[in-house]
Amino acid sequence: MIKYRLRCDKDHSFDAWFRDSAAYDKQADAGLLLCPSCGSSSVSKALMAPNVSSSKKKGDSEQPQTDSVPTINQMPPEAIEIRQKLAALRSEVESNFDYVGKDFAEEARKIHYGEKDPHGIYGETSPTEAEALRDEGIEFGAIPWLPKSDA
Repeated sequence: MIKYRLRCDKDHSFDAWFRDSAAYDKQADAGLLLCPSCGSSSVSKALMAPNVSSSKKKGDSEQPQTDSVPTINQMPPEAIEIRQKLAALRSEVESNFDYVGKDFAEEARKIHYGEKDPHGIYGETSPTEAEALRDEGIEFGAIPWLPKSDA
C-alpha cells in the first residue's frame, strides 16, 4: 500500500491510499479521483516529504498532523450538501437493493438476460467488467461511495 497526498484545483489537500503507484495512475487516468471537500475531479499528487524515521520513541511529544482531510465543519456548504445527499443515497441503496459483492457483473447479466427476476442490486466490479457490461447494453450506474463515518 502507498499513501499519496493529493490536491485538487481548488487547493484542497487530502490523503489517499492505493495498492501501488500503478493503481493511482489507473484511477487518475480514468478520472475516478474526486476531492472529498468540493467534489472536483481535477486532482493530482501534491508535493510530499519522505517519511523519515527518527530516534524518537512513539509518543515523545509528537505533534498531530494538521493539514489532513478537512473536517465537515471546514467544508464549504455545497460540499456538505453533496456529502449529505451521497450518504442518503447510500442508505437508500443499502435499504432497498440486494448486495451482490464482487459478483455484480455476473448478477447484472443474469437479470439482463432473463435468468433471474429483475430486482435492484449493488456491488463492485472492475473497470474492465464495467466496460464489458456497457458493451452488452446492460444499464447500470456508478455511485461515488462515501465511507459510513469519518472515523
